[in-house]
Amino acid sequence: MSNVKSKPNGKGRKRMYWIAAGGTLILLLAAYNYFVVKQAERRYPPGGTFITVDGVRLHYYSAGEDDAQPVVFLHGGVLTGNDFRQVMEMASEKGYRAFAFDRPGYGYSERPRAATPEEQARLIRNALEKLGAKRPIVVGHSMSGLLALAYALQYPDEIAGVVTLGGAMYAEGYPAGKGDAISIAATAPMVGPVLLHTMLAVIGPALSDLMIKASFAPEAVPPQYRSEAKALWLRPRHFRANREDVMNFVPAAMRLSGQYKGISAPLIIAVGEDDPFETREHSYRLHQEVGHSQLLVWQGVAHMIPQLHPGLVWEAVQKVQ
Repeated sequence: MSNVKSKPNGKGRKRMYWIAAGGTLILLLAAYNYFVVKQAERRYPPGGTFITVDGVRLHYYSAGEDDAQPVVFLHGGVLTGNDFRQVMEMASEKGYRAFAFDRPGYGYSERPRAATPEEQARLIRNALEKLGAKRPIVVGHSMSGLLALAYALQYPDEIAGVVTLGGAMYAEGYPAGKGDAISIAATAPMVGPVLLHTMLAVIGPALSDLMIKASFAPEAVPPQYRSEAKALWLRPRHFRANREDVMNFVPAAMRLSGQYKGISAPLIIAVGEDDPFETREHSYRLHQEVGHSQLLVWQGVAHMIPQLHPGLVWEAVQKVQ
């Protein structure tokens, strides 16, 4: 019997060529993605402090004196705790102790496997306890409206008050209630990591432009915010954390929304009259359900309140009695 191996025929050689070409393309895209991520992190390095809680390393910003009334700001679904930098300066100047965390998986915070709103609230509460910050005012913007309410429900005796800013709090009307295509692909086993580490740097900039413009509409997007979002939001782990939160939102809202009526802490509900999302309806509904709440509806204001209207955020915080 001959030991000579037969050479691939024409079809076999063509198949091997395409496999090799595909593998090379994937490697090149992964290398480019890695380069873009490292460039982004060099441009926007961590500017706060790290604390490890329950084995999870969290990055946070702080300002003010240690013995002052603490207020913790929770950012929405795109960027980081740095969204509140202007409000934190105001809080510090007025004698408060301000904190703003990169939520788990965002910015430079690690993300645990289970990162439901309830778990994120627990981690932030434990971090504040470790930092000696007792009975904080909890402020949640956009998607973190649900997170702020989860905090109030889990630790009713440990908070001074809650403020929601254009908050998303209910499953009804949530635009990605059944999961959007991008979120489903980004969080899929095996496929998700490949896509995030190869294609995100290529298609991400155009995708981010559309999402950021929609988030700010009808107001203008600050150039600095656009630049930072393209850099940090388009890193694979940050983007995946955001998409996981999108997928986790509706189940969590369904678990928690029936309990909102029992919130006893002071509750300030603020929303822009020009907010293009269902967060307006969510704010009105929450105000009806929680009898002691105060509702603030701001004229000429859309969704991105912390970035464009820090003075209004501080106005809402000061209404907590």
